Amino acid sequence: MASDTTGTAATTNSAKAAGPVRRPPAGRRPRRGASPGVVRARKVWLWLTRRAAFRTLGPFVPVIALWWLVAEMGVFDEAFFVGPPRVVEEFGDLMEKGILPGYLTDSLTRLAYGVGFGLAIGLPMGFVVAMFAKVRRFFWPILLFFQAVADIAWLPIVIVWFGFSLTAVTFVIVYTIVFPLMLSVVAGVEQVPRELLRAARSLGASRTRVFFEVILPGALPSVAGGVRTGLGYGWRALVAAEIIVGTSGVGFMMFDARRVGDISQVFLGMAVLGILWYALDAMVLAPFERATVERWGMVRSLEADG
Repeated sequence: MASDTTGTAATTNSAKAAGPVRRPPAGRRPRRGASPGVVRARKVWLWLTRRAAFRTLGPFVPVIALWWLVAEMGVFDEAFFVGPPRVVEEFGDLMEKGILPGYLTDSLTRLAYGVGFGLAIGLPMGFVVAMFAKVRRFFWPILLFFQAVADIAWLPIVIVWFGFSLTAVTFVIVYTIVFPLMLSVVAGVEQVPRELLRAARSLGASRTRVFFEVILPGALPSVAGGVRTGLGYGWRALVAAEIIVGTSGVGFMMFDARRVGDISQVFLGMAVLGILWYALDAMVLAPFERATVERWGMVRSLEADG
């Protein structure tokens, strides 16, 4: 009997030490665990979001589904709007005939010429304008003026000068790339802390060493962003130039398809242009910009501030 009393007292004391027992409010059932189906769906979703392919292609799934649905519902006449199956069929047909590879080669060749000349002109001129005050005061109004003149406005006079040639398309691409790149270079040089310049000069560094060891590294993040932006503008200028003055290329293919009423080639051209630029940006430009910024500590400093 005594042992029962002692056990009851011990149980009571342990219950008091553990604190009061919380009971669910009246009319509310205790929360139960998620169903196995929900748990499995969450695991599948987390597994997918960790895959680079899903993060890249996943956002396009609803877009393609909506495109397909609109085409199947017949909202627009088939002569003006086609669905993904028709575009895929057209892609296979043009690849088999060798037409699309030829057009792609021509477009990428023109882009390579334009980008090469644009970088060769824009980078040195940008640093000259940024580093010499007198040159900047003279060229700055000119730079802003031509930055405001669209590349498409040059096409009529470019046709008069160079005709329907590779030179005409290259001129338009170079013009489109040079001015945004120069502005990015100027902005990058201005972002270099003046304390670093004064410190380097006080330690006896020559102007050449100051440029290569202080100014150029400090301006590189902005230059990398300018290269990425300039190439984006150049890609759009290439398409516009091929539509108007080109005799081949993806832009010409789209314009020629509109003339003959083959809307599927127009849709195919837009898809090819988007895929090519996305691949170029994801595999070359974005890693270059990210590596440049990380190299000089900008990403780490931003993360620390956050």
